[in-house]
Amino acid sequence: MLLPEAHITTALLWRSVLIAAPVDVAVVCLLAWRIRTAMFRRLKWTLTATMAVFFAAVWAVLCCYIFWESVYRYVFPPWSRWLLPLAYGVGFGGAGWLSWWLALRLRGNSVVNFCVLVGLWGMAGHVWAVHRGLMVKPPMLQGASPEAAVVFSGFEFVFYAGVILTAAALVSRLREKFQPPGGSRAAGASH
Repeated sequence: MLLPEAHITTALLWRSVLIAAPVDVAVVCLLAWRIRTAMFRRLKWTLTATMAVFFAAVWAVLCCYIFWESVYRYVFPPWSRWLLPLAYGVGFGGAGWLSWWLALRLRGNSVVNFCVLVGLWGMAGHVWAVHRGLMVKPPMLQGASPEAAVVFSGFEFVFYAGVILTAAALVSRLREKFQPPGGSRAAGASH
């Protein structure tokens, strides 16, 4: 899919940071207030799966379809186009599990820790992409500051973490709501 000619500038990236930062603070504070440590601990596999599905979908839609021609074909070989969603889904699922694990072991609020860690994953990925030519090869990004792109990606991924945490918490609550009394379905069936 081709998009109209657009050009991402350094100024646009920094304005985006100024918009994303207060949104992220509000989202993370709300989630930290609503998701207590005990619930966060129970989200282990739901959070891991949600993160895997989320990033597989993001890569399938945004990166391999909408922005492939204008951005990602300059960074990845053509044969990898339709494998990227699977690879990034699995990779970010693992990063989600690791972030969950670390979030519980670091000082402070586990939800805040998780969101910050996911933001750092995003920044690390964008540093790698910048070294692969993300800011110089695609015409859409030429001339934009790599630093601004990396900083923005941190806030972008903190927002993603908020979406993922919200979805995982909702799935967990729905599962608990529809679970038969007395435990799991298997335990209920054996009585």
